[in-house]
Amino acid sequence: MTKVRHGVAALLLVAAASGATQAWAEDVQGVWTRDDGAIKVEFSPCGGAVCGSVSWLKSAAGAAKVGQRVFFDMVRSDQITWTGKAFNPEDGRTYSGKMVLSGKKLKTSGCVMGGLICKTVVWLR
Repeated sequence: MTKVRHGVAALLLVAAASGATQAWAEDVQGVWTRDDGAIKVEFSPCGGAVCGSVSWLKSAAGAAKVGQRVFFDMVRSDQITWTGKAFNPEDGRTYSGKMVLSGKKLKTSGCVMGGLICKTVVWLR
């Protein structure tokens, strides 16, 4: 009986650990605020990827609009990295995009020329 209890306890620990890993892996989902406080983007599933849409703007005077998708087709490369596309409302161009999650910080990069020229923005949870 004791061996059965230990076996069940071990299975529960493994299940809990894998559930925690899964939750950590999906942690990019939710609302993120750009480090300058000017914009918030909500990341959520879209098809088999993750997309991010503007959910709040400090000023409506710029080119970005609430509801506008600015990250799309972001597919996981590893536990903390996603690659896809990033749209810049300021210039109307779409760039190759990359997101790297580090705790409560998310670094997003939009690049051109095969990654030679990139702009990186830090987002906070």
